[in-house]
Amino acid sequence: VQLQASGGGSVQAGGSLTLSCSTSRSIFSNNDMAWYRQAPGKQRELVASITRGDSRTYVDSVKGRFTISRDGAQRTMYLKMHSLKPEGTAVYYCNSKGRAGVYWGQGTQVTVSS
Repeated sequence: VQLQASGGGSVQAGGSLTLSCSTSRSIFSNNDMAWYRQAPGKQRELVASITRGDSRTYVDSVKGRFTISRDGAQRTMYLKMHSLKPEGTAVYYCNSKGRAGVYWGQGTQVTVSS
């Protein structure tokens, strides 16, 4: 497994979760990374991305509530999610693309109850 995602769970609206995605040194050093999510019956969407140079982007619906980051020592990308809403219920996938290739993690379920 090139990307290992973890940290999903069930929370009430307004709660917080932090997702983690660990990878190899080669992938972490050569690739940009991102979090996607797919809700039931919907297409997969880009939630947040971070480049090797720490440039970050967010989908409008999570701006101000989610923070993407990466830790070189741990070779891990994080997604800190605050003020979660029921519409955030989805399977969250980590993604990496760049000189080392394109990779997807296995997905981690986030369920937000109202």
